[in-house]
Amino acid sequence: MAYGKTLFGETPDGRQVHAYTLINSRGTECTFLDLGAIWNRMIVKDRNGRKKDVILGYDRPEYYLKDSAFFGAIVGRNANRIAGGRFVLDGTEYQLDINNGPNNLHSGLDFYRDRIWEGEAGMDEAGSYAVFSLWSEDGDQGYPGRARIEVRYTLGEDDSVTIAYAMVATRTTVANFTNHVYFNLAGHETGSVLDQEVRILAESFTPADETSIPTGEIRSVEGTPMDFRVFKKIGQEIEADYDQLRMARGYDHNWVLDNWGSGSRLAAEAVDRKSGIAVEVYTDLPGMQFYTGNYIDGSMPGKGGAVYGERSGYCFETQYYPDSVNHDNFPSPILPEGKEYRTTTVYRFSVK
Repeated sequence: MAYGKTLFGETPDGRQVHAYTLINSRGTECTFLDLGAIWNRMIVKDRNGRKKDVILGYDRPEYYLKDSAFFGAIVGRNANRIAGGRFVLDGTEYQLDINNGPNNLHSGLDFYRDRIWEGEAGMDEAGSYAVFSLWSEDGDQGYPGRARIEVRYTLGEDDSVTIAYAMVATRTTVANFTNHVYFNLAGHETGSVLDQEVRILAESFTPADETSIPTGEIRSVEGTPMDFRVFKKIGQEIEADYDQLRMARGYDHNWVLDNWGSGSRLAAEAVDRKSGIAVEVYTDLPGMQFYTGNYIDGSMPGKGGAVYGERSGYCFETQYYPDSVNHDNFPSPILPEGKEYRTTTVYRFSVK
């Protein structure tokens, strides 16, 4: 196991951005930035032993700051959407920025993705790690409570990347973090992911309206294109004449993961049959947004000059359900004053 820190670049306003790289004994590498605690690189071997970077990203900090796709970013205090940017907590109504149609998306506009986090790297019995922390003041982004936030990435000898999130706040608030990493298991630069295969361990999902806000219904995937209970190609039904796919221009929905409350369990997996590279997703959270990069526009050069177009990557964003703060029948993302929020998601890579 090894780890290192290098200068990644500078933001347009002169802030230095550092990269923390972790390497295990198998030669697997991953890199994270103190800008937004971004997951920047994931180097794994294919079935022929060739190394491939299997996540989308950029080579320069300014591209991340302009990125509407949130490549590799830590998203909080609330991931995904809140209807009208409004919610009521302890009798007080809070108003957040409106930055996605009529709604709030990823707690913007002052994203955690755009901030320099405190960072350090090291090794322990679990592997090499990079840990990033941030103070979020009372009223930051519109949320109550001063909060201390920590995100810890650990690279294991089994080629797993464990993301452990923690937060404590001085007032009752919202805590719902995710990582917005985009996978392309054929290699980040290879284009469309529609031939890659996905399985999601979920009997149901949360249908959404035309602005991607859940209606409150929990609907069975049975007999719909949302059924990924057995492996199928991403492109197999993505163009089906189904209202949920038409409105979102593809998959961009929350799946209600099976067996919530039983701790960390397998939630999803994906494989590229040509490279043999696969990833499994384990989480203790109740939901997962499967997003197929429907709005990636290729407007900025990717790593090594790669062009990222529509559906050139996909996300497994573990989370509480979108707009759950406004739905009593959804698992609650409310964090009581002084209580610690802790959750873990693991992405384990392998070759099939």
